[in-house]
Amino acid sequence: MSVTVVEHPLAQHLLSQLRDVTTEPEIFRRLARQLTTILVIEATKGLALREVTVQTPLTECKTQVLAEGLATVPILRAGLSMLEPVLEMFPDVKVGYVGLERHEDTAIARSYYMKLPKLEGRFTLCLDPMLATGGSAAKAIGQLKVAGARKIAMVCVIASPEGVDYLQAIHPDVAIVTACVDECLNHRKYIVPGLGDFGDRLYGTFE
Repeated sequence: MSVTVVEHPLAQHLLSQLRDVTTEPEIFRRLARQLTTILVIEATKGLALREVTVQTPLTECKTQVLAEGLATVPILRAGLSMLEPVLEMFPDVKVGYVGLERHEDTAIARSYYMKLPKLEGRFTLCLDPMLATGGSAAKAIGQLKVAGARKIAMVCVIASPEGVDYLQAIHPDVAIVTACVDECLNHRKYIVPGLGDFGDRLYGTFE
């Protein structure tokens, strides 16, 4: 499946502010919501439509409405920052949650929480700001498929080439939508140049 890098000027402007180490958590959260809106619009542009007739103030008009339900599953905790824009934009959304924690030494994701609705017949968005090694995303998407998801898009703020390659190898049917594919992962499996730990920057939980 494809990797879509959203190069809209506003998306790149917002990403630059997210990268800036001087951006405070309150502003960081607002920027994350705004950028997520742009990414999700891109990720859902293939949603099915059906024709309806509505009455305008002047006459009847044939037009189109969404014919496909949406599901969205943020990966905890940072993925929660991407949930609100989806709920605000779409009328028919089911929400699930996947809690994954990356081991600091091995970078292997460990599952600690999962609550998913039935996903059959719904276009499903997996939300995680950072696609680093790809391990957490691949594990979460595997669970989405078990819950019935067939059309899935991975939406992330930034990705590493290694994470993209890994996710495509494990789930070649899943589209990836991001604002940037960065240079590489460092020895700690952080994306470079990246923007640091997204969750810590969201909530101000710095060591």
